Amino acid sequence: MFTGIIEYSGVVRSVRFGATGGAISVDIGPLAGGTKLGDSIAVNGVCLTVSKLTSAVADFDVSGETVSKSSIGKVTGGSAVNLERAMLAGGRFGGHIVQGHVDGLAKIAAVEKKGDFVEIRFEASSELLSEIVAKGSVAIDGISLTVAKLDNKGFAVAVIPVTLQETTLRSAKTGDIVNIETDIICKTIKRQLEQMTGAGKGLTMDKLRELGF
Repeated sequence: MFTGIIEYSGVVRSVRFGATGGAISVDIGPLAGGTKLGDSIAVNGVCLTVSKLTSAVADFDVSGETVSKSSIGKVTGGSAVNLERAMLAGGRFGGHIVQGHVDGLAKIAAVEKKGDFVEIRFEASSELLSEIVAKGSVAIDGISLTVAKLDNKGFAVAVIPVTLQETTLRSAKTGDIVNIETDIICKTIKRQLEQMTGAGKGLTMDKLRELGF
């Protein structure tokens, strides 16, 4: 489990992808000192396992499923990536519950500077948007952010200066594709409501009576 508080912006050293997946090597910098084989690290919001560690460079195996469902397959040598080690049981919970399981992709529709802040708008599928709420949390390339605006085409976040400085959002531009993980609490509630009411049928007075209300 992660919290969406990025510890370090690493650099991809090499990429090896084939038809069924592959591997990437990432310079994890100061995180190497507290990392061992088998540890989980979120790379741009994707939970990956350290398969080899040589000095400060960590290797990660990447399955074909991960390549198809996330943007990890599009990184190249020299790409900057957001890194976060799995949360310690006694650690401070600074962001929100992030599993490192990407729900889908979104495209940056606009980047607008507003004083020291930057507002970034994303276009996303209706399925992703149905699991996002205004003022709720969302993980974008592994970064825990608050949803500032939401409509039926996309959502926006306001990024503070320290987040811009410490993450890959410092170089965000229109057209970029990012990994999205929606809030597990929203997903769980949505799933339960779908099971209670019947997916796509809505919550009617008859259904409320049937449920005992």
